[in-house]
Amino acid sequence: MKLSPKMKKALNDQVILEASASNNYLAMASWCEVTGYQGAANYFYAQSDEERTHMLKIVHFLNVLGAVATIPAVKAPTSSYTSLEELIKTALKNEQSVTKAIHNMVEIAQKEKDHSTYAFLEWFVNEQIQEETKFETLLQKFDLLGRDNLGINEIDKFLASEATASTTPVA
Repeated sequence: MKLSPKMKKALNDQVILEASASNNYLAMASWCEVTGYQGAANYFYAQSDEERTHMLKIVHFLNVLGAVATIPAVKAPTSSYTSLEELIKTALKNEQSVTKAIHNMVEIAQKEKDHSTYAFLEWFVNEQIQEETKFETLLQKFDLLGRDNLGINEIDKFLASEATASTTPVA
């Protein structure tokens, strides 16, 4: 099977988005760790790893089809935030951008009757539903638990319970 130039470009652009997302989450994790939100730090370290895994899925897909993935340089992410809530809002916006790009690729696959790529992208569509829902739920926790130190501490504890990194950084 051969990918069209348009689909190949869209998938390579997605490699860039996933690499950027991984770097963004790594910077967020670092900010959280330095700021004292260890639970959030572990959560965002895991998110960074997850985004890198997404990038690798696309790289392998491109390479298996002989399209050759382009490995990008990515610009430095924002590394400073005013609050944990601002950081989570930024994460949600980033995920919404990724979702839009994935939906664009699905549309290309449908128009081109590229059933293999369409099937490959279904996993990403479902993943993005989960990703956006996670961050929307986290933002709701600020309203439910509060924005004071006690509320933020509870959110940090919740994030610690959600962290799934196989290797937890030492504080």
